[in-house]
Formats: sequence, structure tokens, C-alpha cells
Amino acid sequence: MFAVLKTGGKQYRVTSGDILRVEKLAAQAGDTVQFNDILMVGTTIGTPTVAGAGVQAEVIEQIKGEKVIHFVKRRRKHGSKRTKGHRQQLTLLRVTDILESGADASGVMAALGAGSMSGAAVAASAPAAEKPAKADAPAADAAPAGEKPGNLLTEARDGKPDDLKKISGVGPKLEGLLHENGVFHFDQIMAWGPAEIAYMDDKLSFKGRIERDNWIEQATQFSAEQE
Repeated sequence: MFAVLKTGGKQYRVTSGDILRVEKLAAQAGDTVQFNDILMVGTTIGTPTVAGAGVQAEVIEQIKGEKVIHFVKRRRKHGSKRTKGHRQQLTLLRVTDILESGADASGVMAALGAGSMSGAAVAASAPAAEKPAKADAPAADAAPAGEKPGNLLTEARDGKPDDLKKISGVGPKLEGLLHENGVFHFDQIMAWGPAEIAYMDDKLSFKGRIERDNWIEQATQFSAEQE
């Protein structure tokens, strides 16, 4: 049996026993994690995900990807040029089990990005039987989905915000919304995990754009160029 899972803005087709490299997860070597965003299991296609399905995997180690060389040459600036290298942080996994159902009650730690808040990781991995307690909260106190990033600012550092429009899909209007919500720098965006992404998706009213356009990867690259 095979499954198609989604993590770090990418999709992977996996079978039991596969070795997989994904965007860095908040886990240690030897941990077992569970992917819950399953787009397809066998012949069952999700809408958009398959309810109750999951893929469990054992973390082998935290690694770095191949070095990527980024070369910048500026026009009309006396031949100014700069070369930078970057190695993406990754997690090496071995797929151990594919669940067609019952994954929401397995109790296995959810596979979350390394930038996720620890509280969000606990909530995401808790058995489904414990979740109804949250329904008692008054509707008036409802907050946006996900977790509010802990690195939001009231103003740009030194009064000099980064040019967030360099990120594909971010124009002047969206950059203004990011500023209104306390986001001025690339390193703020690159630190977001799934919970923070869900929160900002809700605040910006652009569901899925952050993952679809790979904001985290782009922000990581632009932040490295500034160092």
C-alpha cells in the first residue's frame, strides 16, 4: 500500500520501509512521528485529505541538504557581485506504518516543523478523545486558527524593514498587511512552523498561500543573503 503525504509545502509518495528526507521536524533521532495531512491512501483520494488516515515514521537523524550556491551580480554598480552558500536543514525518516483509519486516535506525536511552538506540538499529537474539552470555550473568545507567532514586532528593527516583496506572491498590499500584523523581516517568516502558518493564513485571508508559494524556503534564502 502507498500513501501521498504533505509536509513542508511538498508532497511525497511513500510506502512502508521508504527512507525519506523532509523539511526539518521538531523531533529527535529515535522518535516516532505521524503525518496527518494525507492526500491519498491506496485508491482512496482525499477531499483534500483522507479523514482518519496517517503515515508513521521513525526519525533516523537531523541532517543538512547539499550546499546551494547563490550568485548575485548587480547591474550598473561597477560589476558588484556576491556568492553565498546555503544548506537546508532536513530530517531523515524511515516510514514504518501507513494507517487507512484511526490515525486521529493513535496518540503518536504529530510531525510538525522545527519552528512550531512546543504547546502546539502537544495539542496536535494529543488523542482525539481529549479534544472535546476545548469546545467549552465561549464563541466570543474564539481566536484565529493555529498559534500566534512569538516573534512578531511592533516596528521594524532599526526602522529598516526587509523588502518582503522579494518573496514570490507578496506585493505591496500583502506586504502592508504583514507589517500591520508585526512582520517586517525575513528571519521572522523563516521561523514559522505549521501552527504559526495557520495563524498568519487566517490573519492575511490568503489560505494556503504561505505553503503554496514556499514562503519559508524563500525567506530562509533571502535572510542568508543578508548575513
